[in-house]
Amino acid sequence: MPELPEVEALRDFLGEHLVGHEIVRVLPVAISVLKTYDPPLTALEGREVVSVGRYGKFLALATRDGPWLVTHLARAGWLRWRDPLPDGLPRPGKGPLALRVALENGQGFDLTEAGTQKRLAVHVVDDPLTVPGIARLGPDPLADSFDETALTRLLDGERRRIKGALRDQGLIAGIGNAYSDEILHAAKMSPYKLAADLTPEDIHILHEATRSTLTEAVERSRGLAAGRLKAEKKSGLRVHGRTGEACPVCGDTIREVSFSDSSLQYCPTCQTGGRPLADRRTSRFLK
Repeated sequence: MPELPEVEALRDFLGEHLVGHEIVRVLPVAISVLKTYDPPLTALEGREVVSVGRYGKFLALATRDGPWLVTHLARAGWLRWRDPLPDGLPRPGKGPLALRVALENGQGFDLTEAGTQKRLAVHVVDDPLTVPGIARLGPDPLADSFDETALTRLLDGERRRIKGALRDQGLIAGIGNAYSDEILHAAKMSPYKLAADLTPEDIHILHEATRSTLTEAVERSRGLAAGRLKAEKKSGLRVHGRTGEACPVCGDTIREVSFSDSSLQYCPTCQTGGRPLADRRTSRFLK
């Protein structure tokens, strides 16, 4: 799933390639991706793109005197830049293509989604803040206002484990499964430590780890073409998706806890005092 660093890099990329150009055609291929009907997709056509913004994991394209095109790529969605766009109209079918946006210069982009769980979402709205997923977002962890005091306030009274709290978009915007693993590894913190039990020193370490992990990921991705972002994300991860490999900090074996639809990775030496976390499918978690 694209998370804050990848979506921020896509925002930069689209800002360079879309702003100042006119949308001449928006072609829905999978109707299921459209989450709004008024204004219609055709309201975007003939309008110049004036800015590209990011709200958590949402991308938002603003048009001059017209509506916004807002998209959430979800777990298996992606944006593919096309230069030039293929000739002819795309055909609805079983392929990954969900939506195509064409510009006046012959370029454009496709929104695609792999797999069978279709969660890619496209909204055409007069105000992006009316999109339910955006309206409920917590603060952006890269915003200047996201300081230790703000993080303390957000976690005060949170009886959830810190892994779940970091992933909650209503609490903090933009962090998903991969970067929550990376942040907690950098902070040397167990994924199952209760958020409410964090000391002021814990908050300081977690805040520093959050800012540095996300900032470094954004910088690694900045300037890359859209098609290279997935590979860059994977290559930059230290523990997430690296079960069985050596921890780059201490050399211990990276371990995994699996869930029904996701998994987390961690280093026992760095994060849990050397104790493996038990798999929930067979026994209780170790705290």
